[in-house]
Amino acid sequence: MTISAITGYLESLAPLAYQESYDNAGLITGSGDWECRGILTTLDATEDVVGEAVRRGCNLVVAHHPIVFGGLKKITGRNYVERTVIRAIKEDVAIYAIHTNLDNVVAGGVNGRIAQKLGIRGGRSLLSRAGTLQKLFCFVPFEHLELVRGAIFSAGAGHIGGYSECSFGTEGLGTFKGGEGTTPFVGEPGSRHTEKEVRLEVILPSHLSRGVVQAMIAAHPYEEVAYDLVPLANTWDGVGSGLIGELPEPMEEKAFLSLIKKQFGVPVVRHTPLTGRPVSRVAVCGGAGSFLISNALSAGANFYITSDVKYHEFFDADGRLVIADIGHFESEQFTIDLLFEVLQEKFRNFAVLKSETKTNPINYF
Repeated sequence: MTISAITGYLESLAPLAYQESYDNAGLITGSGDWECRGILTTLDATEDVVGEAVRRGCNLVVAHHPIVFGGLKKITGRNYVERTVIRAIKEDVAIYAIHTNLDNVVAGGVNGRIAQKLGIRGGRSLLSRAGTLQKLFCFVPFEHLELVRGAIFSAGAGHIGGYSECSFGTEGLGTFKGGEGTTPFVGEPGSRHTEKEVRLEVILPSHLSRGVVQAMIAAHPYEEVAYDLVPLANTWDGVGSGLIGELPEPMEEKAFLSLIKKQFGVPVVRHTPLTGRPVSRVAVCGGAGSFLISNALSAGANFYITSDVKYHEFFDADGRLVIADIGHFESEQFTIDLLFEVLQEKFRNFAVLKSETKTNPINYF
């Protein structure tokens, strides 16, 4: 099996189009054409992790954090990034990063796993990602409607929330006149033809537009297919930053803090003053999430769990919610398990391993 087959599957779950502009998700070293001998999942692709991959017979490291964020002008081994890249290249180890694109997939991504560990239900994004949806309009002869509509659905269009195969059709009359050299499906070249058609409307994720259009054209009987593809301003709660949901039952604040410490194995939680109110609505954001504090407030969260909160940012809680900083590594540590599970489920007869190398650069005394 090639590395591209594996990374292609990961990108079907967390499309690269969902990553933030500053990010560098995707294949960082190696070639997608290589035959994969084994996969090692990790949070960070460090030099030690590459060494572990070699020892354990893996030539693909799937990491959450990209080892390279900006351009490398020199690769001389002067820092850990350059040393990791050098070793990966020398050992023929491919490094693949699935970072903010996985963060931005709400249900099956990093924040969804955090919510799962705490029993949070009904999660939706705190900040929905713009530009993720489009609408396709196409004009289909009535007798071929089901064939074309089925092809569009099979290509991934027509999902709205928990519903699939969503579309709308309006019947009308279409006209066309074939020019010289055309072979129209109906009518004669040089004569205007009127055909009973349906204007078919369907919503789709923007990153699937190319495949959906190709499927539509392949199933459509016309020589030239008339269609419109329009960007939508609609938000999609399933794609975006952070997550907010509900606990099964309200909890006392100190009891909820104890649950956080237990589930994430943290020796200490930095937090703002407790409010004295029960905890029922909880917001989370794995990694650095201070940019979502105002969103957590607006959404009515009682608790906001994240990391890398600066001193003055804690004041933004304003006595209206509790901000709990559990540490960057600690908030994302279960991403290793998440990647392991989705890969093992898909590639059952293939070696998928979890890294045993501790990459957390922060220790507590």
